[in-house]
This record gives sequence, C-alpha cells and structure tokens, in this order.
Amino acid sequence: MRKIDMIVVHCSGSRCNHPYTVEQLRHDHVEVNGWFDIGYHYYITREGKVHECRPVERMGAHARGANANSIGICYEGGLDANGCIADTRTAAQKDAMFWLIINLHRRFPDIKVILGHRDLPGVQKACPCFDATKLQPLLEV
Repeated sequence: MRKIDMIVVHCSGSRCNHPYTVEQLRHDHVEVNGWFDIGYHYYITREGKVHECRPVERMGAHARGANANSIGICYEGGLDANGCIADTRTAAQKDAMFWLIINLHRRFPDIKVILGHRDLPGVQKACPCFDATKLQPLLEV
C-alpha cells in the first residue's frame, strides 16, 4: 500500500451550464490524452454524485510531483456560464466533497494536507478555482 498524506483538489475546467459527465472525463483522459484511465481518484458531478475513478491503491495522474503520495479529487465545473474562472461548486458538490474528505481521512489518517492543484510548486493554473486550503479543518473532524 502506498503512503498517502495529501489530498489535491481539482476542477474539470468545464462550464457550469454544460454537463461534463464522468464518461466525457474518461474519454478525454483515455482517448484524447492517451492515459490508461482517469487520472483522478474521485470525480464529483454537479448533483453531488461521487464517482470512484481510479482505485486509491493506485497512484494517480493528476498532480505532477505529488501523485505518489496523494489522492486526487476533481469536481465538475470551475468555469462560469461565460467561461470565466469561478467556484461553481453546487451545494450538493460541497457537501459530497466535505464527506468524501472526512471519510478519506478516517481511512488514511496520515493525510495531513489539503491543497488545490494551483497550490503545488510550479503550477500555473487557477484549478480548482477556489481556495482548497480552507478545507484543511475537515482533517480535524
């Protein structure tokens, strides 16, 4: 079993008014990018459904330099209806993300840090389009 001590939060970079299903995500990661599977471990759609994409026992492909020790969570959205960067998480997505993080921490008590993709060294992206470090208190629940 790999040592997991971090959660990295991502957004799909899709508009909040256009569905981006887990099937579309898989297509883009596998067919377009040529990856073996979806790079994230979990994907949360707008209605708050949590999709298990890649087993947490397998290293992700979501955060260069941090894949070996992290779990990747991605939510559908990140762009407003005009394509501008925005925290587009629905109440259902926020609730699902909170519970997922709490349950992951219970399963992997060595998780000590929650970061957004943008918080990693050398990343020049706005992803996940909100300050994911504010989720850190969930590790104290």
